[in-house]
Amino acid sequence: MRSKVTVVLLFLNVVLFYYIFNYEGRVQIHETTKRVLGAETANIEKFSRVSRNAPTVSAEKSEKNGGNWWLTQPFEWPANRNAVDHVLHELQFLEHETSFAVADLAKNGQSLADFGLADPAMTFTFTSAGKNYVLRVGNSTEISNRLYVLSPDGTRIHVVGRGLADTLGLGADRLRSDAVFTIPVFEVRSLALQTAAAKTRLRRDGPRWEIEAPIRARADKKETETSITEVTALQVRRFLEARDADSAKTGLANPQLRVTLDGNARRETLLIGNLASAAPAADTIGPVEVYAKLEDKPVVFVTVLNAGQKPSEDRFGLLDRLRLAQDKLRDRHVLDFDYASVTALAVAAPDRPELTLQRLDAAPGTAEPWQVVLRGAAGQIPQTLPADTERVQDFLQRLKFLTAAKFLSDAPSAADLESYGFNRPEREVTLNLRTGGGPKGDEPSTTTLQIGTKPAAPGVAYARVANAPFVYEIPPDLLEDVPVNALYFRQRVLRELPEGTHVTALTLTDLANNSVIVTLNAAAGAELTPQSIAASDAPEAKRAAFTTLLAEVRKLRAKRFVADTFDLTRATLNGTNPPWRYRLDVALVLTGGAAQSVTSKLFLTERLGGTTQLGGTEEFGGVTYELPQELIDALFALTYAPQHDPGPPPTEKPKD
Repeated sequence: MRSKVTVVLLFLNVVLFYYIFNYEGRVQIHETTKRVLGAETANIEKFSRVSRNAPTVSAEKSEKNGGNWWLTQPFEWPANRNAVDHVLHELQFLEHETSFAVADLAKNGQSLADFGLADPAMTFTFTSAGKNYVLRVGNSTEISNRLYVLSPDGTRIHVVGRGLADTLGLGADRLRSDAVFTIPVFEVRSLALQTAAAKTRLRRDGPRWEIEAPIRARADKKETETSITEVTALQVRRFLEARDADSAKTGLANPQLRVTLDGNARRETLLIGNLASAAPAADTIGPVEVYAKLEDKPVVFVTVLNAGQKPSEDRFGLLDRLRLAQDKLRDRHVLDFDYASVTALAVAAPDRPELTLQRLDAAPGTAEPWQVVLRGAAGQIPQTLPADTERVQDFLQRLKFLTAAKFLSDAPSAADLESYGFNRPEREVTLNLRTGGGPKGDEPSTTTLQIGTKPAAPGVAYARVANAPFVYEIPPDLLEDVPVNALYFRQRVLRELPEGTHVTALTLTDLANNSVIVTLNAAAGAELTPQSIAASDAPEAKRAAFTTLLAEVRKLRAKRFVADTFDLTRATLNGTNPPWRYRLDVALVLTGGAAQSVTSKLFLTERLGGTTQLGGTEEFGGVTYELPQELIDALFALTYAPQHDPGPPPTEKPKD
């Protein structure tokens, strides 16, 4: 019984497979026979359309243009790839509703003329594998709005959908690309710009851009790439008929600007002629139409790009940026260096000792500290002081971002350099760099910046890099804000007590009468802490002041150094000599081994202004400096308030 069932199932499977095979074969045959065209549409190389009431349109794959499609008629121009793909797709998948043989027409008393195929309204010719195929499109059918099409071999007439005529009949305006350039922005290797007065060439050098001609200089990467992006995005607004493309009208016989892009083994040049629309209003930037053409193509068109300028914002439209490329696309930074590469810097000024700053080695993962080098008389060993790393980094940042307000000269004479004050520069900054020298740029090098001034031109400074020909006009901020003074770069933290050092007493003395204003002592064997101060019986205002005072003496800071000397009787500030009015005594117990008691003394002037009060000490080699605001406010609460605070205002009696 089981054997019979197995045999029956096998038989049914064979029948089913036979049916499926024959059904799919019939469907395949049916689908194949409905196709008007065959495998020749898989690799179309060019096509041409001739119509009764429209210009001839031709397009082909151009190997010299990277295998892209180009229109060759009615003018030579890049094709719209989407539109071309639509035409090719229509041909590849063109199917008929029905078809009949041309040989049978005579039997019915008909001819090709009855179907509009003797003199067709449209003839579409395409080339595949070097062979031409002609598709003739005739009249519409009387019903269903179909078309008669004669097969390329002329043996059959196919009835196809109306959409074929719409697709093959696309006009040149639909088949052309709107883009002016075919080189994509990422492929651009160089940009050349030529006017009647000058020619400028920029070249990509790795991640940077450089000006190669008429001078060799750094280009502004952002401005250059923005301009190239805008150039490659230019589009055709409209094409001009040959009769309207008069050279006197378009100005293309002597164009105002030639823009050349170099890509991968190909080059495209755009000629820009006269304005085709009104220029933007003065001191504004706006779109303007210009006549243009590609150098190797005869067709003239109108494109739109921004023009004009806003001098107050130093902004220019694309047209003016390209015309003034040597200035507008040039890197305005005076110096080009990397922070991490700077190992030392020296600052010199007339009649002042040279200031030197050196970077020190540090543990991996930590910031490298800096030190100030003080050079004494000849034969003396230089002294060093810790430098304020943040201030050194700020100075380096200002140097890195120092920009030219104007490019004054690219080839100054000796007389020009002297007139700009470079025979005796106001500042000379030399950077020692780990890299930048040698043929490969990986050897140590130096860069020297010179800043000059003219007595007849206050508020203006001039800069140049030694051994470079360029002279820049710069703002004088660097001269005004960064003095050639070791105190400016000195580390602001004079002292930071280690954890094992205890503060046991704070005493503030009025030196005018040698009387103690206030004192605060820790309990025997203890130290002053914020908690112990908060628990003391001192008034609340004084507790807050003492807490701030404690924090400030543990980490003694200077807002600004005034002098690297200390006089026991008075300070010096801007030509004045205010006397020391107060002395702050800080009792310290140094632990670690045998305990040792010392007293640190800080001398203070009266408050000289809302934010100014001086301090001085003979410790740390002797120094005078401005106090930070937190310490000024704490001292004010302990010195001024007790004697001069009028107390709360009197309570007004209620009126009857």
